[in-house]
Amino acid sequence: MELPDGWRVWSESNDRLILAYRPDVFDGAGYPAPCLPTIYVTRGQRDRRPGPERSRPEEWFVTLYLEPDVSHERPASDDREAALDDALEVARAFAEGEFDYRAMYQVPREAYLDELDRLTG
Repeated sequence: MELPDGWRVWSESNDRLILAYRPDVFDGAGYPAPCLPTIYVTRGQRDRRPGPERSRPEEWFVTLYLEPDVSHERPASDDREAALDDALEVARAFAEGEFDYRAMYQVPREAYLDELDRLTG
C-alpha cells in the first residue's frame, strides 16, 4: 500500500490499521500528543461509549481523528479492502488540502489548524 505524502503506518493488525500524519511535526512537543492526525481502519465500530453494539462485527470503519473528540467517519464497508481504499482516499484528500478539517471543530485550535493548513496543500 502506497501512502500519500506525510502519512505513516503507525500500527497494524488483522482487525485494525492506524495511519499517522507527520509524526515528526505532531510529536507532543509543539502540539499535545492527542493532536496527531490519525486514520483508524477498524473491524467493528471504534466507539468508546458504553452500550449495545451499533454495528455488525464484520463491518469495517474508517475514521479520521484530529483529536479524541474531533473525528470524521466514512460510511461502513463490508470488507477490509474497500475500507483500505476509503482510508487512502481520506489520507490523500487530507495531504493535498482537499479535506475541510476546520468544519469538524466547534471550538477550533487556531494555531494547530494554521499548522495543518501550512503542511497540507
